[in-house]
Amino acid sequence: MKAQRSPLPPDLLILACGIVAAVHVGKLPPALPVLRESLGIGLVQAGFLVSVVQGAAMTLALALGLWADRIGLQHALLGGTLLLAGASVLGAAATGPVWLLAWRCVEGVGFLLVSVSAPALIRRVVAPQRLNLGLGLWGAYMPAGTATALLLGPLVTQTVGWRAWWAVLGGVAAAVAWGAWRGLRTHGRSRAVATGGEGAASGAGPAVQPPHAVEASTWQRLRLVLGQRGPWLVALTFAAYSSQWLAVIAFLPTIYTAAGWPVWQVGLLSGLVALANVSGNIAAGRLLHRGVPALRLLHTGFGAMAIGAVVAFGGQDLLPVGLRYGAVLAFSAVGGLIPATLFSLAVRVAPQAQAVPAVMGLMIQWSALGQFAGPPMVAAWAAQRGDWSQTWVVTGSAALLGAVWAWRLADRLQTVAAAPTGGDLPRR
Repeated sequence: MKAQRSPLPPDLLILACGIVAAVHVGKLPPALPVLRESLGIGLVQAGFLVSVVQGAAMTLALALGLWADRIGLQHALLGGTLLLAGASVLGAAATGPVWLLAWRCVEGVGFLLVSVSAPALIRRVVAPQRLNLGLGLWGAYMPAGTATALLLGPLVTQTVGWRAWWAVLGGVAAAVAWGAWRGLRTHGRSRAVATGGEGAASGAGPAVQPPHAVEASTWQRLRLVLGQRGPWLVALTFAAYSSQWLAVIAFLPTIYTAAGWPVWQVGLLSGLVALANVSGNIAAGRLLHRGVPALRLLHTGFGAMAIGAVVAFGGQDLLPVGLRYGAVLAFSAVGGLIPATLFSLAVRVAPQAQAVPAVMGLMIQWSALGQFAGPPMVAAWAAQRGDWSQTWVVTGSAALLGAVWAWRLADRLQTVAAAPTGGDLPRR
């Protein structure tokens, strides 16, 4: 009997959930002016609305990574997407900042469930020879979602209002969750038919793994992850990347507006910079698939970010605007080599296959810490100097730290490259 196949590969279905989750994270900043006027939200309350997702990631990501494996990766992915859908629709009906903040917290939990479960689920449903390509695509979920929110958010909120924007995104999340559920279920049945039942046991179907095996080893996996250097180095390297990327992206609209650029141009150019990051993620997946060493990609990404920041900000009075904007595009695009490469490494430095979600949680936790700390550090440095010309000092320091931590990962790379994709790695 031949099972019906899903029209989309499973990694694309998972990616769709990730992009929708990222859009929900990025939907708020473009809507802040309208929100503040509509609900009377103060500047401090607006800051809490923006930062609550990162606060949740800093405190809950590792715990949710362990819990995601306990309840099943597919259940965590779909449940997180549905949480986003429900919280967004209910948030659209909020009558004040307190309720909006409460539903924003729920969205943060939904985003984390999707983020910690998706890479491990990709590892289980994608053929080993396509794993790097699948994880390279997954690495693009955050910039793709951020760019979508930056490009569409201002227009939609100014035209039909923020409540319609929230409600529409909730409906989109529900539709994507339904499509992913049907597609992943079909994929699981197809694998079961092809392998004589092994597909369902591999995690493609709803029953991802035996519950008793997960329950018995939860704390052991936590100790294994926290007791080894590989997961920590991956997490620290990701923090070095995320801190500088978000700092530059977050302040581009401010910098361009202060320079007198039109509002539509500021939104378009800022969105394109975020979108450029997608190309680097996809390129990293293809290059890893072709055997390019991960360390080379990481050092290339950090080097491009350091040089791009110097040209973009250090050359304000010396270089033409077009060249400086090109440097920002290169900063984001070539820097995109880093997250996809780290996602690929994170699923391999895990001490055992079931520990992958915990490693993802640790990485997301440190990524959130970098995003939380990076923008204030850049802003404080710019305020002290009186302009943005020395911004590259802060971002360049983060790039240097990232390159050093990536170099310290080098002694793991040989083990990672030699290890079978679907099996457990030796402890180190």
